[in-house]
Amino acid sequence: MLPTQSAVSLVARSPDLDAQAVACVVTVPTFRRPEHLVATLRSLAAQRTARRFAVIVMENDAEGRAGAAAAAPLFSDGTLAGLVIVAHERGNCCAYNAGWETALLTFPAFDHLLVIDDDEIATPDWLETMCRTSETLGAAIVGGPQVPRFAAGTSPGWAEHPVFAPPYRETGRVARLFSSGNLLIGRPVLQAMAPPFLDLRFNFMGGGDSDFLARAADRGFTLAWCAEAPVEETIPAGRLEAGWIRKRGLRNGVISALVERKRRGGQTFGRAVVVARSLALLALAPWRGLKHYRRSGLVSAAIDPFRFGFGRLLAEFGYANEQYRQPDGG
Repeated sequence: MLPTQSAVSLVARSPDLDAQAVACVVTVPTFRRPEHLVATLRSLAAQRTARRFAVIVMENDAEGRAGAAAAAPLFSDGTLAGLVIVAHERGNCCAYNAGWETALLTFPAFDHLLVIDDDEIATPDWLETMCRTSETLGAAIVGGPQVPRFAAGTSPGWAEHPVFAPPYRETGRVARLFSSGNLLIGRPVLQAMAPPFLDLRFNFMGGGDSDFLARAADRGFTLAWCAEAPVEETIPAGRLEAGWIRKRGLRNGVISALVERKRRGGQTFGRAVVVARSLALLALAPWRGLKHYRRSGLVSAAIDPFRFGFGRLLAEFGYANEQYRQPDGG
């Protein structure tokens, strides 16, 4: 069954799919990265787990559909169980919303929904480790590291740059999570939050996942981090260019401020608190920058806390860097 109120269509469905038996669903949004997508899907086919899981690929290029065309044979021949769908409304929030709602409507008995991006590779025990961490820690939502894979010859210090480094280093319960690139969400969370899960105001900027996770935490759902379940993320050379790094640092600050402002209800006092916190973060930027420099050896890493703080202030003036609106902007 597909969402009735969303522009979603079915491209492929694996034969003999037993929807009732599926215990986990892995959702994979994709946009114009068919070669990467196939590698991601093959890593999912190689998972070592006794849990019955299905995969939903959400193609977000309704015109070209290169990802859907590349993925469909892996479902048609039974390599993977699940669906390939097209989310016709473009934007990453639209793609996530289509996939998550499809999961709820199609698979009535799953316990965990996982998310992996179409430029990431899952380790063989990724799914099992994420699920066990959720069950062991009693966490409704679990995040994991996105380990950057750079081109040969790249300084290893880039892995410690704030744009690429994970927010936590050890497994355990945490107060906040920020990204859906490596994520597990329990079914009760989706049922409580209800569609549309991600706010479309973040559709081309990014940050809809951060906003969703903040709202889930505010509802009392327990969050955790699993350091033992990394995914490997391919980083194009263009993402190490000064312009991209600068824009991403500012964008991260903008998203942080917008999410916090939304949580505080947009009242005058709440906005004043957000601005005060932004100024405090700018005041702390020299010390935070020094810490990042010691870890990475990169001047760019030392500057990032300043960019983040300025980004938060720019949000007060309506600045929005919609990197995902351009096809090559992600």
